[in-house]
Amino acid sequence: MDTLTWISAAVALASAATTVLLGYWQQRRIAAVERHNYMDRYGASLAWAAFDLQSRLFNILGGKYLPRFLVQGTPEEAELVRRSTVFVIAEYLGWVEILRRDVQFLDLGSSGSNRRVMTQLSEIAETFNRSPDRHDELRLFRIQQRAIGSVMIHPDGEPGRRRCLDYAEFCERLDTDSRFAAWFTELLADVDAIGTDMSPAQQRLRSLQRQLVKLINLLDPDAVRFPQFHRQVHTP
Repeated sequence: MDTLTWISAAVALASAATTVLLGYWQQRRIAAVERHNYMDRYGASLAWAAFDLQSRLFNILGGKYLPRFLVQGTPEEAELVRRSTVFVIAEYLGWVEILRRDVQFLDLGSSGSNRRVMTQLSEIAETFNRSPDRHDELRLFRIQQRAIGSVMIHPDGEPGRRRCLDYAEFCERLDTDSRFAAWFTELLADVDAIGTDMSPAQQRLRSLQRQLVKLINLLDPDAVRFPQFHRQVHTP
């Protein structure tokens, strides 16, 4: 091979390597943008779901909410409170599962904020899973959390455009789909039990409420969506 031919081959090889390298970094950049968009879009929905759940827990921990409506209220009020309490739990788990599927927790890059969100979600999941002093009210094993999250995802969604069932859709499925309703039978019964005696579940509910507020602080650090005065942590 003469010198000119060798140089031409080397240039062609270098050009091919450069093209491959540029293609690789282009794909990495696109993937990073997609992850960022998903985190922005889904993170906002997750923050709202976390806010609704922690608000309900805050009211329950106050000690008057469930007795007033669930025990002393009309049958319609009792059913609304029972179902809506289970719904805010299920909706939160639904958005966690959506985020898990579309953002891929194991491929979130080196973002410190993403890692902190992941850690906080894991802590909340562990609190749902833990059973202090053998009291199981509102206890959900991790596999149950994922299963409930899965059935809460609207079937017509696709990656990047998923959403959870809304409250009306949730109630309709409870009434018409026995397989769907079976995932919530124990949770509905737990709400009834807590309405009568909250003390067995108090530790779990207080831990969940605090951890959800911490998650909201991570997802909305500048208090754009939720003013600080709406992030009160319940104290005994």
